[in-house]
Amino acid sequence: MDAAVDEGKRRQTWDSARTVVVKVGTQVLADEAGQLSRERMAALAGQVDRLRQPGRRVLLVSSGAIGAGMGRLGLATRPTELRTLQACAAVGQPFLMTAWEEAFSPFGCHTAQILLTAADFDHRVRYLNMRNTLSSLFEMGCVPIINENDTVSAAEIRFGDNDTLAAMVAALVQADALILLSGVNGLFTADPRHDPTAKRVPLVRRVDDVRELAQSTRSRLGTGGMRSKLRATRLAAASGTAVFLADGGEAGVIDRLAVGDDIGTLFLPEQDQRLPAWKRWLGFTAQPSGSVHMDSGAVDAVRLRGCSLLPIGITGVTGEFGKGAVISLLDPTGAEIARGLCEYSSIDIDKLRGLRTEQIRRIHGPLATEEIVHRDNLVVTMSGA
Repeated sequence: MDAAVDEGKRRQTWDSARTVVVKVGTQVLADEAGQLSRERMAALAGQVDRLRQPGRRVLLVSSGAIGAGMGRLGLATRPTELRTLQACAAVGQPFLMTAWEEAFSPFGCHTAQILLTAADFDHRVRYLNMRNTLSSLFEMGCVPIINENDTVSAAEIRFGDNDTLAAMVAALVQADALILLSGVNGLFTADPRHDPTAKRVPLVRRVDDVRELAQSTRSRLGTGGMRSKLRATRLAAASGTAVFLADGGEAGVIDRLAVGDDIGTLFLPEQDQRLPAWKRWLGFTAQPSGSVHMDSGAVDAVRLRGCSLLPIGITGVTGEFGKGAVISLLDPTGAEIARGLCEYSSIDIDKLRGLRTEQIRRIHGPLATEEIVHRDNLVVTMSGA
C-alpha cells in the first residue's frame, strides 16, 4: 500500500469522525501482577480528553475488572473456575471504575459506568434504552465507560471478549471510528513475537482478505487474541465503522492516531453507505434465533442483486423461531451472508421451502406473503462479491 494513500485514508477518517469508541485491553491497563497502572490510565485519560476537544463524542470500553480483581485478591494466574472469575470481576469492577474516575478528574470529566450483557443487545427496547442513555451522557459531557457484566453473564466470561462488545457498542452509537488498544501494534504478516521477519499491515480494505493472518494467541490476563480482534473488526467495519488496531502501551498512541501517524493498522469500513441505526441492530448486534440455508441462486440474489429471500431458494431450516424473529441466512457452505426479520415461523418455512409463489398461495391463500425475508428487513453481513 502506497504510504501517501495510507496517510490520506487516515486523515480522511479522522476529519469525518464525530463519534469514537476506544477499547482498552487488560494487558494495556494491568502490570504483570494484575495491578492497574494508574500512570498509564492517567495518560490514556488525557488523550481521550484531547480526542473530545473538537466536539467529538468519545466512550471507553474498558477491560480489566477480572485482572484488577486478581491483583486485589493476590492471585498470580487467571482462574479457570467460573464462580472464581465472577468473584474476581465483582472485586475488580468498583476498583477499576474508581481508578478511571481519578484518571479523568484532572480534566474535569465525569465518568459513567455502564455494565452490559449480550442479552441487552438482543432486546430491541433495551437496545434503544441503552442508546438513549448514552446520548444523554454525551449531552452532559460525561465519558461513558462500558464493560461486560461479568458477575452475572456466564457465557460472556467463557466465550465473550470486550473486542466484540466494543464493536457492538460502535454499531449502537453509530461510531465513525473504533480504536482497539491491545498489546500489539496492529496486524502483522506473522506473529512478531516469534518471527523477526513479520511486517505490519498498515491498511486493510476488507477484513475477509486477511483472516489467515490471525494468530490464536491470548494474554495471561485477558481473553482476546488476534482472532477475536479480527472478528470484532469485521463486525464494526461491516456496519460502517473504521477500525484502528494499535499498541495501547505506546506513548501517546491515541494522540498519534488522531493526527494520522503511521502506526497500527487501519481497517476501512466496508459499507458504501451508512446503515440506519435499526439495520445496524438487525445485522450486527441482535443474535439470530435460527437460520435458513440457501442455494447458490438465492445467495446471489440476496447478496449481489439486493433481492428478497423467496421460499424457492431455501434448502433447509435450523432452530425453532416464530414470525418476526431475527434469523441468519446461510450459503451452501454454512457461512452467514445476511440477517433479516422472517415473515414466517420455522415450521412454516420448512413446509414452504422450495415452493414457488403460486404454490404458496394455494396453501396460505391469495394474500399470502411470498417473501420469507423482505429485502427492506434484510442486511447483508458478508462483504464483497
